[in-house]
Amino acid sequence: MKISLLVSSVMGSVLLATGAAWAGPTIKPFDSAQGRPNIVFIFADDLASYELGCYGGKNVATPNLDRLAGQGMRFTQMFASEAMCVPIRSSLYTGLFPVRNGACRNHEAVKPGTKSVPHYLEPLGYRVGLTGKFHVRPPATFPFTSVSGFEPNCTALTASYDVAGIRQFMTQNPAQPFCLFVCSTLPHAPWTAGDATRFPPEKLTLPPIWPDTPELRTAFSKYCAEVEALDQQVGQVLKTLDETGAAQNTLVFFGGEQGAQFPGEKWTLFAPGVRSALLVRWPGHIKAGAVSDAITHYEDVLPTMIAAAGGTPPDNLDGRSFLPVLTGAKTEHREFAFGVHNNVPEGRPYPIRSIRSRDYKLILNLAPEQPYHEKHVMDIDRENYWKATAAAAAHDPAVARPLERFLKRPPVELYAVSKDPWELENLAERPELAPVRRDLEAKLRAWMQEQGDTGAALDVEQPQPAKQKKKKGKSP
Repeated sequence: MKISLLVSSVMGSVLLATGAAWAGPTIKPFDSAQGRPNIVFIFADDLASYELGCYGGKNVATPNLDRLAGQGMRFTQMFASEAMCVPIRSSLYTGLFPVRNGACRNHEAVKPGTKSVPHYLEPLGYRVGLTGKFHVRPPATFPFTSVSGFEPNCTALTASYDVAGIRQFMTQNPAQPFCLFVCSTLPHAPWTAGDATRFPPEKLTLPPIWPDTPELRTAFSKYCAEVEALDQQVGQVLKTLDETGAAQNTLVFFGGEQGAQFPGEKWTLFAPGVRSALLVRWPGHIKAGAVSDAITHYEDVLPTMIAAAGGTPPDNLDGRSFLPVLTGAKTEHREFAFGVHNNVPEGRPYPIRSIRSRDYKLILNLAPEQPYHEKHVMDIDRENYWKATAAAAAHDPAVARPLERFLKRPPVELYAVSKDPWELENLAERPELAPVRRDLEAKLRAWMQEQGDTGAALDVEQPQPAKQKKKKGKSP
């Protein structure tokens, strides 16, 4: 049965009501001998996590995701190590940071010999499948069973989907546990799914890092419609788990990937780009309505899955299992979150690295001489908001300020993130914070060395193949 994403708001209410009676059993200590859970990871595409209701969003109703958060644990400090699609998906599936796995630039393949989720979970007895967006290379390194139903092309103009394929995958062998990645293409541009008329541009609350222009508001309205459509997809996946009887023995993750394709989010290391949603539900093991501020990375998901499946995560992964956080045995996980950005091939070289503690974040712009440039936002500009906003900045200082912050960045940025979550005030030159700056930079550079990260040398223009001259004469 094909399900259109032009679902009415009534459907969202129905899905909410359908799951209202859902309740997990009494919490018990984790014991791998109790049996292996099924695992489902639902992955959004370019999600501005601050728009979800459970994260304080004001513009879009997200009843299904809010319900999932209420049934499990909501993470407030989940980070993508690189805010672009191929690197973060490669990191999720391999448990390795971008430079170590090799996919530290967009559309790049991981290193030969790299292992991914199927290599770790299949020996533990799992069927491992994926439906929707794949977007990692080479395919042989990621031998997921292909599951039909969800749109694989993130730039498609439609995002219709069908849950029959995931239902069949979930039920084909009840005696064998499964791991399924449901990879939506929402809310990736172009923003054509959902009903934008439900989100009048003039009534939207914009993030404080954006310039406020009519064109940007109109684009954001279309984006909000896709967030609503994403929530409806999540509701259908959870409903399918309920209907198959698998929900009570399934560890469900929802991840927001990186931020939206707006200035200062995706393709940057600013907070809205790398700070992600993470919701996790596991009946009987995770306390309903729990909130964790443990610092976590997407690289930590694979070892967590391995541990939940009764295996031992290998020591050579960068990720570390946060299963003890899920079960309540621990409240802390990482001391620092790290960030990598290599701008080529999405724009001119603009290498960036970052480190974030609980209270501070340091960003190193390794080649700040040239203005930042990203082709999707600034050149392709399908919604025409960049050109219009840049024109308005010429005579409106309120519009010019956020654009200036986006385009021209100092060599070092330091933010007191516990007080300034949107990273609006750069404190790098404050004398009293010089020890904090030195300490964080030393730790960041030590991490880069450990990863084999040569910094600016990794972000250079790639040589273009020479064009072959056409031979004269008739074609054979």
